Amino acid sequence: MLQTCTQHDLIRFIYQETSQAENAVIKDVLSADFAFREAYDEMLQAYHQLPNVAFRPAKQSINNILAYSAATANR
Repeated sequence: MLQTCTQHDLIRFIYQETSQAENAVIKDVLSADFAFREAYDEMLQAYHQLPNVAFRPAKQSINNILAYSAATANR
């Protein structure tokens, strides 16, 4: 019997957040279900188009947060 997978499962699979057991099920479904494979291919293509960025707050923002925390800690 073919198990079902969701788009959420595909996203977790693409980001390598699935277990080995889940990977096996998803791979089985990908090989057996053409529509599911198309959805996976589209998601994977979109994933590769996302920019690889790392967001870091400005030093002043961190200092403002720390100052606010210190000012309100003794209330």
